[in-house]
Amino acid sequence: MAGGWARDDAVNDQIDVSTQEAIERMRARQSHRAAGESAEFCDECDEPIPQARRDAIPGVRLCVACQGKHDRNWKPQAGINRRGSKDSQLR
Repeated sequence: MAGGWARDDAVNDQIDVSTQEAIERMRARQSHRAAGESAEFCDECDEPIPQARRDAIPGVRLCVACQGKHDRNWKPQAGINRRGSKDSQLR
């Protein structure tokens, strides 16, 4: 069923793009974490990071306490609601 100027499969395309963007954000976040060598001292509080943590998580930059603060404060980015946005239908 066609709706306005959009193609018949436009909704599926929008869902695919939204899903792909979410996957790319998560991959970028993971690659940022794993890049480089682990720090010996926390980037935020300068406390030593235990060797076991550095071995378990390559590229770790924060101690357990500071990482916990970041994890509690992290909010997923919802992106654009392409289905409900009239502007997205005009593109």
